[in-house]
Amino acid sequence: MEFIKEELSNLKQKNLHRRLKTMNAAQSSRTMVNGKECILLSSNNYLGLTEHPELKAAAKEAVDFWGTGSGGSRLITGNMRLHEELEETIARFKGTEAAIVFNTGYMANMGAITALVGRGDIIFSDELNHASIIDGCRLSQAKTIIYPHKDTGVLEELLQQNSSSYRRIYIITDGVFSMDGDLAPLPRLVELAEKYNAWLMVDDAHATGVMGHRGSGTAEHFGLEGRIPIQIGTLSKAIGSAGGFVAGSYGLIDYLRNKARSFIYSTALPPSEIAVALAAFRVLRTNPQIRKSLHLNAHYLRSGLKEIGLTILTEESPVIPVLIGDASKAVQMAQQLLSLGVFAPGIRPPTVPAGMSRLRVAVMATHTRDDLDKALAAFAQAGQEMGVI
Repeated sequence: MEFIKEELSNLKQKNLHRRLKTMNAAQSSRTMVNGKECILLSSNNYLGLTEHPELKAAAKEAVDFWGTGSGGSRLITGNMRLHEELEETIARFKGTEAAIVFNTGYMANMGAITALVGRGDIIFSDELNHASIIDGCRLSQAKTIIYPHKDTGVLEELLQQNSSSYRRIYIITDGVFSMDGDLAPLPRLVELAEKYNAWLMVDDAHATGVMGHRGSGTAEHFGLEGRIPIQIGTLSKAIGSAGGFVAGSYGLIDYLRNKARSFIYSTALPPSEIAVALAAFRVLRTNPQIRKSLHLNAHYLRSGLKEIGLTILTEESPVIPVLIGDASKAVQMAQQLLSLGVFAPGIRPPTVPAGMSRLRVAVMATHTRDDLDKALAAFAQAGQEMGVI
C-alpha cells in the first residue's frame, strides 16, 4: 500500500488534501462546525427547509405510520404509495407527464445517462458539468465531446461536424453550474437540440426550488416548459430532503423504470424522506415568499462582497463564487473566516480548474440581515489579512 502513502503525501504538498469537518448542529443559518458556532454560508439548503416545522412533522408522522425503512427496491417490496405520490407531485411541479425518484441526484444522472445512451451514440457535454454527468458519460460507452463552457457557437460547429455518423445525439448540461453559480444558455441549447434532432438533458440540481416563478427550475425561468425532454433534479438541496429524480414523458419514465440500473438495484428511499419532500413541495406552493427572501439575500450579500473589493465570478443565482486563485490561499482564507465565525469552505482542484480556487458562498433564505452584515465584516477582515482585498 505504499502508493497510498505517496499519493496522500502528494495531495498534502499541493494543498489538495481534504479533511472532514464535523457539523454539531442542524443545517440552519447559524450552526456549529467543529464545535464552533458560526454563520453557515456553504449549505445547499437554500430555502432553509431542513428546519421547517412542517417538514419535521411530516418525517415523524411517516415513521409512526410507515416505519423507518422501505424494506426493498421499488420493483420488489419497497414501492409505497408515498413514492408514487411524490413522483406525481414532481411531474406536476416540473410540468411533465411523469417522473421517477432515485436515491440521489448522482444516481439519477448515472442511471438516466447509462440507460439512454450507449455505443453508436454521441454526447456533447459542457466542460463544467457535475461529476455525476461526467461519470455517466464515461460509463455509457458513447462518444463524448466536451464543449467549452456555455460556448454554443463551438457547440454548433461540433454538432455540424459530428452528428451525421451517430445513432442518437445528446446535449447534456447543468441548469445552474454548482461551482460557478451561472446559468446554462438554455434558449440557445433548445434551438440547437431541435435543429440537430438531439435529446437535451438538463440537470437542475441547484435550480429546483430556486429558479423560476414557481421555483420549478431553469426551464420555467427561461420560459421553455415542454421543450426540454429530460429534466434531472435533486430533493437534497432546496427541497430539504434526500434523493433525486428524472422528469419527462410517460414513455421516458417507464423506460427508466425498466432500464436504469441505479433505480432497479437500490433499496428505495425510506418513507420519512419521501414524506419530507412532499411537505417541502407543499411549502413551496403555499409560501412563495421563501424564494423571494432567498434572492433578496443573495443580492444583498453579493453586492456587499463586491463593495469590499472581492472578485465575484457570476451573479445569476444564490451560489456566489468568491475567486481567490491559489489553492493554498483559498484554504487559509476559509480557515480565517471560520475563526471569525463564518463557514465558507475553500474549493480547490480537481473540483475547479487550477488557478481558479475559490470560496463557494451559498446564501439561504433564512439568513437575517444581521447574519449577512456580520459575514461581510468577517470577509473584509479576512480578505485584508490574507492580501486578497
